[in-house]
Amino acid sequence: MPQKDEVELDIINVAHGGVFVARHEGRVVFVPDTIPGERVRARVADRAHDRFWRAELLEVLEPAAERQEHVWAAASASRAPEQRAGGAEFGHIRLDHQRELKRRVIVDALQRTAKLDAATIESLGADGGPVVEAVAGETGDGTGWRTRVRLQVGEDGAIGPYAARTHTIVPVSDLPLATAAVEESAPFGQRFSGAESVDVVATGDGATHVLVNDLPERRGKRLIRPRRRPVPIRERVGEREFRLDARGFWQVHRQAAATLTEAVRSAVDEALFDPRAANLDLYGGVGLLAAALGDRFGPTLRITSVEADEAATDDAAENLAEWVGAAAVTARVERFVTGLAAEATAAERSRLRAATVVLDPPRSGAGREVVDAVASMRPAQVVYVACDPVALARDVAYFAEWGYPLRTLRAFDLFPNTHHVEAVATLTP
Repeated sequence: MPQKDEVELDIINVAHGGVFVARHEGRVVFVPDTIPGERVRARVADRAHDRFWRAELLEVLEPAAERQEHVWAAASASRAPEQRAGGAEFGHIRLDHQRELKRRVIVDALQRTAKLDAATIESLGADGGPVVEAVAGETGDGTGWRTRVRLQVGEDGAIGPYAARTHTIVPVSDLPLATAAVEESAPFGQRFSGAESVDVVATGDGATHVLVNDLPERRGKRLIRPRRRPVPIRERVGEREFRLDARGFWQVHRQAAATLTEAVRSAVDEALFDPRAANLDLYGGVGLLAAALGDRFGPTLRITSVEADEAATDDAAENLAEWVGAAAVTARVERFVTGLAAEATAAERSRLRAATVVLDPPRSGAGREVVDAVASMRPAQVVYVACDPVALARDVAYFAEWGYPLRTLRAFDLFPNTHHVEAVATLTP
């Protein structure tokens, strides 16, 4: 007999965030670990919201044809919900269907948030729409790609990933989404009492680093993170080498940096590009995308890479040193662009109007303040790299208000067996 809060549900759609949609008595219910077309038994776990509930999958009653055995046993629906490892929320879905579901999420976001009609969306991509492209060299089951993994540390010092949407640590003995070097170096079974997390990083040359991150210190209401000694590493993209800190940001898929380098170069309309303009690389990190433009457009390139992290900016300065016209600035992007928009001289405004602006913001997107400042400078084109389709759609709508419609869009499956997807968009006046 069903227990309290248990319901049978028909899964009808996919939603952003790695969950799927059902309806119960007129209310939307979000259920992870399922697939559209399935009938499941679930337990309602969160009724805090007026408009929707969240539920946990207990049993698949009628599986979809696209369901497969999960690529990571630790995340399988055969385990209790509180003991399912997070980070592989699409691993129960056949890989080709994962990409179809990600395409649906992108299209839905563009329709709902950016108010683009279906015909417009279908004409964006070079091949007839925002199809999610596989990455060169991908394995058949979408495993073995993560070069960076963070394992959380519990009060007892044990390590593992969190269970999805919790702070419960799940002990694991394998990491199938990770490269062999990361999996072999992961300190399974060891304890790290007093630490917050452990990072395992494998570089492109085969070196691995196990980095223990101490807990922050509480001072009154503030949390002070301990100063960490940099661990310099080198990563290679094609013939170019980049310096960065092992804990610093770098794309986690072993082919992601090369894929995005090619995608950004292709997204730039050469007819609109002026290498001597006041080109901008916003949220520039260690200079990967600025260097991508430099390699395409040559030694005369002028570009300013803006990044809030001082250590990353220092690395960017070295990585971009061969271009005399390249500069790396440490600043919060919103402050930099609003200041530039307000204070630029007439000559600077002329160079900005001829500029190409590359945006690679965090998951939250660029946001209204940054979009307004960039668009007010009237650049020749904007290339937007996004890791969240809803944030991208919101910012696309903001740019459209300034007369910068979405011209092209490509999406890449840089995170197989998860709900995440990367997209590269071009916007021009």
